[in-house]
Order: sequence, then structure tokens, then C-alpha cells
Amino acid sequence: MLSTRSPERDQRSYHPQFNSPEADIILVSSDDTAYRVPHFTLRNTCGFFRSHLAGYTPPYGPGDGADRLPPIEVVEKDKVLSKVLCMLCGLPTGTWDSIDEVDDAAALAQRWDAPGPLSIIRCGITAPMFLADPLRLYAIATRLGWDDEARVASTQTLSLDLYDEEYRPALERISSRHLMALMRLHRSRRDEFKCLIDGDSYFGAGNAAGYLCPGCGEETTNHTWRELKVRMYIEMDRRPLGDTLCGLEMEEWPEAVACWNAKCRNCGRLNYNKINTLRDIKDCVDKIPLHV
Repeated sequence: MLSTRSPERDQRSYHPQFNSPEADIILVSSDDTAYRVPHFTLRNTCGFFRSHLAGYTPPYGPGDGADRLPPIEVVEKDKVLSKVLCMLCGLPTGTWDSIDEVDDAAALAQRWDAPGPLSIIRCGITAPMFLADPLRLYAIATRLGWDDEARVASTQTLSLDLYDEEYRPALERISSRHLMALMRLHRSRRDEFKCLIDGDSYFGAGNAAGYLCPGCGEETTNHTWRELKVRMYIEMDRRPLGDTLCGLEMEEWPEAVACWNAKCRNCGRLNYNKINTLRDIKDCVDKIPLHV
């Protein structure tokens, strides 16, 4: 990750925030920008530099003395290196441009064994702009062992169909163990929802064989409810969050329209109370786990 070059080749521009002649260590980014950083800062904040600079004695005064270490090259670009160094030195970092930038900065802090920047990144990793990419956020959080943040990210993934090809690159970033946990969450929500809507505790009338109409005692057919249950199961498989159930989108489903309009063939009484049934469906969605 690091290499050194001789001081004679040190003809480059310095980052304006890291150009103090009193700083005795020079880091060079892959963009060929130099960063002057005090050795005691790197030693005290990074386990990697604590061992890398072991035995190093700093020069007595500013300038490029003969005892100064040659510039150290790192593979990171300016955007990433400057962010991490600002956090190490207590300087403002500015805003993040993307979750890619956050991921790269966290990876660098992890390689350098720098807990300070990692804690700063962790405090802001669940900001709305990062929650907009929940699979990437989940990959970062699980890689770094941030369980609370991983749970938040897993909940946000419930609006996604993980089998859609567009999410394949993001899923490949997740370790197999944590990917299986995420897949189990999505599947368990679908399957537990199915168990609830197939049971008698909420939908005894719709699921009972030979249910009699309360108005006239005529046996009712529940095929419209069964068809709606199949459609809801498919929807939960596609979008396990369940937010499209009981909403305006569901109102337009042919299965829902048929179910709410189903009547007793004898007396014309509606087979199902739409408001109560939708309430019970929502209760079923609310009962199932929301995170890994």
C-alpha cells in the first residue's frame, strides 16, 4: 500500500490544508499531490503508522533536513486521502459526494487501523443520501461489524426485489454470510405474511370452508379472497416491505376489485368488509420482522 521515493524527485504541488513546513512526514496521493502531516499525528491515530514509523526520529527544525523520511506514496486519490487526513487532524471534511467516497474512506481508515475516522463515518452513515443505496450501505456496515447500521440498511432493502438483475453488482459486494441473512429476511417476511393471511385468527370467514352468509345463511364462495391472497403473496415476494398493500396501488388490482365487490348470490350482501379486512392485512404486515 505504501512506497517511498527519493526527496530529489519531490517536485510536486502540496495540498493547501497540509503544507506546513513543521510537518515532517510527506504522503503522496495517486493524483501526485503531497500532504505534509506531523509524525506524531499519524503515530497517535493510526495503528499502521505506529508500527511503520517505529524507531523514526523527527528532524529538529522545519525544512527538508537530511534526516527527514522520503515521501511516502499511497494508492488513494486526493478525494479519499484528504478526507481521512482531515478527520485524523481535526479539520473540517466538507460534504461527501457519494457513498462510493464514504466506502473508500472507510476502507482506508480500516487499513490504517484508524478508529477516529471510522467512528466519524459511522455517526453519519445512515444519513438519507446513503440510505438511498441500502444494499451498498448494508455491505459497508456488515464489513465493518456495525450491527445497528446493518439492521437499518436491511430494513431499507425491503423495498427492493433482490432477484432483479440490476442489483446483482451490489449483492456481490456483500459477504455470503450476511447476504444469506438478508435473503432470509426477505423470504421470511413473505412466508410469515402468507401464514398470517391463511390463518383463522384474522380471516376466519374468508379462509373457512363452507362459510355461511350472515344475512341469509347461504353458503358463500371465497374464490375472490383466495385470488387476492395469491396476488398479495406475489407482491410481498417482489416488495417485502409490504407498503404497496392496503394502498392506492392495491385499489387498482383486478383481484382486489373483485374481492371487495363479491356478494352473496342469494341476498346480495357483500362477502367482505373492505375497511376491516384492509386493517387486518396491515396488522399482519406490521407483525413480521423488519430487519436482520
